[in-house]
Amino acid sequence: MDNPTGHTDVNDLRSALAVLADDPQHLVTTSYPVAPHGELAGVYRKVGAGGTVARPTGRGPAMIFTNVTGYPGARVLVGLMADRRRVARLLGATPETLGKVMAQALDAVLPPRVLEEADVAANPGIAPCQEEIHLASDADFDIRTLLPAPTNTPVDAGPYFCLGLLHGSDPESGHSDVTIHRICVQGRDKLSIFFAPGRHIDMFRAKAEAAGKPLPITINMGLDPAIYIGACFEPPTTPLGYDELQIAGGLRGRPVELVPARTVDQLAIARAEVVIEGELLPGVRVREDQNSGTGHAMPEFPGYDGPANPSLPLMRVTAVTTRRSPLLQTLVGPGEEHTSLVGIPTEAALLHALEKALPGLVTQVHAHTSGGGKFLAIIQIRKTSSLDDGRARQAALIALATYSELKNIVLVNDDVDVFDTDDVLWAMTTRMVGDKDIVTIPGIVGHVLDPSQQPAYDPRLPVKGITTKTIYDATYPWDMRERFERAQFADVDPEPWLAQAQAWKGE
Repeated sequence: MDNPTGHTDVNDLRSALAVLADDPQHLVTTSYPVAPHGELAGVYRKVGAGGTVARPTGRGPAMIFTNVTGYPGARVLVGLMADRRRVARLLGATPETLGKVMAQALDAVLPPRVLEEADVAANPGIAPCQEEIHLASDADFDIRTLLPAPTNTPVDAGPYFCLGLLHGSDPESGHSDVTIHRICVQGRDKLSIFFAPGRHIDMFRAKAEAAGKPLPITINMGLDPAIYIGACFEPPTTPLGYDELQIAGGLRGRPVELVPARTVDQLAIARAEVVIEGELLPGVRVREDQNSGTGHAMPEFPGYDGPANPSLPLMRVTAVTTRRSPLLQTLVGPGEEHTSLVGIPTEAALLHALEKALPGLVTQVHAHTSGGGKFLAIIQIRKTSSLDDGRARQAALIALATYSELKNIVLVNDDVDVFDTDDVLWAMTTRMVGDKDIVTIPGIVGHVLDPSQQPAYDPRLPVKGITTKTIYDATYPWDMRERFERAQFADVDPEPWLAQAQAWKGE
């Protein structure tokens, strides 16, 4: 299959930003001073965070801050993927076809390519992530003053790297994995990492820990958006041992290039802006808010402050390598950027699985931003017979099995725009009856960061992260299709009238 995107020339963050150059609707830069602790996120909350962020919030351009208080010369990028239209442009798609383009990439993967050390030595420009090297063994090394990790709110446990892509390997099989995790700065060379249950790199860490060994990892930041989004696919679409970097290779039509880290036995993304090298220490745990005592972690994708974890694995940093004048990339925790990161892969995974199981039935899927891209999916169904009344609900069950963190599914007919919330609510209002068309399935694994998925909220639950899944069937019965036909209007291009339109000045 041909490369599904039109941007085969994009291979890192800087070439991605070049796609948006001179377009203030999608990218702006500001030299006005900004503090990384609370203020930067507070600014972007109103400009472009969107998603589940507390209102008022907005949908606006990505921003590059070039005057970060206390960090001369530092630059911070926020919001690059906080707009579906912008992500579509960066991936050479349209907002409506993003999920389908990602699904195509699953069938056109290209494994990453490791650059030979001799080649890097002869031509350092092929691995710009190591243009500047800061060793933790140096007396003046302090990651807290080297990189302006932001805090989102005044009660954050500490500064966080919010778009750190971990690269780790199974100590037994050697298979590699990449995932994004919550990374809190705990000291001059110490980071805590929160792993939600079932994450593959945490499994690697547990294996290494059982053998009494540290797990070498790299944290890669400032990347081609295709790498970030490709890395956010989940099992069973990407089972244990599946390297998600090959999805980005399929999207771009070229392999992601890796380079050996300088201080640990692990690989780094060669064109990253910033790479943190280090080891997850065996048998060492820290309280996430040990330096602040706030009891909170940071704002998470459901829109709430996550509680500070009392016992997290600790990473000892051995080095930080960067490009010259690096861009530190971050996001506002519960915003629209999270929906893009995880929601688009969710859509792709569901489209991919549903087409294989029920060919031709599902025409579109939208992982809605109100669920942070994880909890709510709108599935568009094309019915052609009465049998499809039952196959629609079968599609919902397949979707729940394909993406375990889904909580709610809304089924709609193919005359409903899944990306238009008003249209979806209209279908739920006029094509659904509560006691007939709502299906609940209790006692199913969900996600620990949903505050309703805990015994304190629902005493029936044995532990956090279990919930009731709900299917809202807002599709009309096939044999009543004529009664549910929408009012038909003439298909007229309004442009000639609008071209002549003028402001009304009164009679």
